[in-house]
Parts: sequence; structure tokens; C-alpha cells
Amino acid sequence: MNDLKAKALRGGVAKICAQGLNFVLRIGSMMILARALDPSDFGLVGMVTAVTGAFSLFKDAGLSVVTVQRPVITDDEISALFWVNLLVGVVLALVCLAAAPALVSFYGEPRLFWVAALLGTGFVFNAAGVQHSAILQRQMRFVALAVNDTLSWLASVAIGIGLALAGYGYWSLVWMALSLSAVSTLGLWLTTWWRPSLPSRKTNVKELIQSGGTVTLNMAIMYVAYNLDKVLIGRIWGPTALGIYGRAYQLVSIPTENLNSAIGGIAVSVLARVQDNPPLLRSYFLKSYSLVLTLTLPITVTCALFADDVVVVLLGSKWVEAIPIFRLIAPTILALALMNPVGWFLFASGRMGRSLKAAFVIAPVVVLGYLIGLPYGATGVALGYSAAMALLTLPMIAYCLHGTHITFRSLVSVISRPAIAALISAAVGLAFRYSVVNGLAPFPRLVTETAVVMASYVLILLFAMGQKAFYMEIISASGLAVANRSAVPAVDRA
Repeated sequence: MNDLKAKALRGGVAKICAQGLNFVLRIGSMMILARALDPSDFGLVGMVTAVTGAFSLFKDAGLSVVTVQRPVITDDEISALFWVNLLVGVVLALVCLAAAPALVSFYGEPRLFWVAALLGTGFVFNAAGVQHSAILQRQMRFVALAVNDTLSWLASVAIGIGLALAGYGYWSLVWMALSLSAVSTLGLWLTTWWRPSLPSRKTNVKELIQSGGTVTLNMAIMYVAYNLDKVLIGRIWGPTALGIYGRAYQLVSIPTENLNSAIGGIAVSVLARVQDNPPLLRSYFLKSYSLVLTLTLPITVTCALFADDVVVVLLGSKWVEAIPIFRLIAPTILALALMNPVGWFLFASGRMGRSLKAAFVIAPVVVLGYLIGLPYGATGVALGYSAAMALLTLPMIAYCLHGTHITFRSLVSVISRPAIAALISAAVGLAFRYSVVNGLAPFPRLVTETAVVMASYVLILLFAMGQKAFYMEIISASGLAVANRSAVPAVDRA
């Protein structure tokens, strides 16, 4: 178990570092693209991705989670799952092509046809790498995954920015998305060196596909819940309004996506390994939950308090209409940080059914929030979304953990210290802004006020809240851990 813990910590540090670099790449590319392209360019692509993005939920049919979560799985079974994934990817690409005329009719925008058709090919690239990524997670080769993620982002960002500066407009966003999928899958194939065997009728994957179907349905419901806002805004208020809303939404979602990518995959892999050891499962979950929350809280505070400076610095002055939207959506960073790790726990412990039931509650409440706010434009939708998430978070966490070895009280204990540190640092940052740096230009003001918030948060958390030993343990263990880099074609040797 010490080796498992060491690998997890080493992988976690590697993934966090990689996602930190990816965060810089995404923010940097956003800053450049926001200045090189118009809001309508982003809105045009957003009209397609808000709809076709729903298809991406089916690209792995939930089978990556199954491969990671199963206590024992054979090479033949993984090969069978690979071919299922690839078939699903091809079907989704064809569905995307078939849906293109409907998108043109729905939005009244003929340029959407080829955008949808081209983006559909990305499903084939993604599907070809699903099982390779799952194998790396199962073998706990998180450093390899982190390196591949970073290289993929570097390539796609370079392509996107190059095309945008060359005057290709919204096509630069399309090719940026496609190149990310293609380069990532190529890297996964080169990293694992695992190759699928031909499908065999002797391999019974019915149970695996059923489990994956539950996971996929869960993700599909949540995707609709978190993306219907963009469809509604695009349909009612047009591409410019959607472009503005979409950039604000992307700014907010980047921290959540990076944390999910950095910690989520590791957490599911580790928790699945110890699912039959309740005390260890509880310990590992609470530590990962604490880490996610600790990293999220200062980001949420900074986005909420300094939304005006964040938008102007990162997107430019022509995006000032995104400021109120960004500020209203910012609290959802914290809401998702509180809820997502609970989902990891449910998947890792085989409780997919309970997660699905929670999704059936969350989705209609969030959609109702959109509909209430829709008559008031993108700002109203942002407020409705944020309010719905605020109402749902604690009740859903309590429901998901009921009857498990993780008590709601233990979660509150984990939350309380970083929450107090965040509140104090928020007060310090706000006072510093209006008493010291209020007259500065946006960029130096944002850098200074963010540094004050982060520094005060870290000092309060480590010393006043007594969390220094916890983080020193993470640093020490990750530094001493030795990754298992042996060639392991048989998946269950990990």
C-alpha cells in the first residue's frame, strides 16, 4: 500500500505540474485568440460544439472507467472494448455529418455545415486512444499521461494560434480542436505500445458494456445539464451573445477541467485499488478531497473578487460585456470542486447507479435555472446556473455519501479549514485592492491583488490552520516515490 500511495503522490504532483503548464497554455492561447478573432467566431464554433459535444460523451461508451475500475480485466477484454470504442467513434462521426443540415436549419447559419462535418472526425481520433489512456491509468503511469497531455496541448495551441494570426478566423478553432485529439491519441499509442488483438466471439464483454452504459448515461445527462445554456443562448440571442458567454464560461471552466484532469484520473485509479479496504478508501478519498478543495478555493476567490481585471487582462477590452457573466459563474468553480470528487468515489467503488440517480436530480434543476434566466440574456442564464448549483451542492453530496464509509461530518471537517482560510484571504485581498492598488492599470493590479490573496491564503492555511504537516507529507512522499516504468503489456500487472 505504501508503494500505491507513493505512486499516487508522485503521479499527482506530475499531473498537477503538467496541468499547471496546460493552464498557462490555455490562458495564453485564449489571450491571443480573443484578440485575433471576433466574438462571432467563437460563437459560430460554440453553436456546433454545444450540440455535437453531447456526442463526445459516447466516444468511450463509459468503457475507460470500466477498464480502470474493474479489479481484474484481461487483455482480450480490453481488445474487445477497443473495437467497441472505435466502432462508436465512427458512428458518431457519421451522426455528426448527418446532423450538420439540422444545425444549419436550427441556427439559420449555413457555415455550420462544414464546421460540424470536420469536427465529427475528431470522434474517430478520440475513440482510438480511449483504452490506451485507460491502460496507463490502470498501470498508474500518471507521469506518462501528464507528458502526453502537455505535448498535445502545445501542438494544438501552436496550430490554433498560427492559423488565427494567418487570418483563418473560426477555422483556426476547428483545427485546434482536431489537432488536440489527433496528437493526444498518437502519443498514447507510442507511450503504451499496447496493440489490440482482433475481436473474438469467445470474449464476453456484455457485463462490461452494461457498466459502461450506466456511466455514459450519467455523463450524457450531466452534459445536457451543463451545456444546454449555450444552445439556448445561441438560438435566442445569436452568435455574438454566445461568443461572449462562452468565453466567460471557458475562463471559469479551465480551473475545474485542469483539476479534474490532474487529480480525477489518479483518484479513481487509486480508490478503485483500495475499494475493498474501507478504512484506506476513506483515508485516501478525504485526502484527495482536501487537496482539490485547497487548490480550488483561492482560484474561486480571485475570479469572484477581481472578475473585471481577469477579463480585461486575459481577453481584452472588447470583452468587457463578459465581466458580469464571469463573476456570476465564478462560484460554480467551488460547487463543482465540492461535487466532482464525490463522483470519483462513486465510480471507483462501483456505485454508478447512485451517481446516475443524482444526475437525474441535478439536470432538471440546472436547466430550470437556465430557463428562468433566459429572458434576461446571457447574464440571466449565468445567474440561474450559479443559483441552481448553489442550491444543489450540499444536498447532493449528502445523498451520494449516505450509507457509505464517508460521513458528511468528516467531509465538513475537511472543508472547514481551507474555507476559513479562503474567507480571510478574500477579506485581505479586497481591502488591499481598494486601499493600495485601486489606481493601478488592470495588469499590475491583477498580479498584485492575486499575489496578496494567494500568499495570505497559504500562510493562514499552513500555519494558522495547522495544515503544514499534511502538505509536507505530500511533497516528501512524491519526491521519494519511484515510478514503475517496466514494460507491462498484461494490464493487471500494475
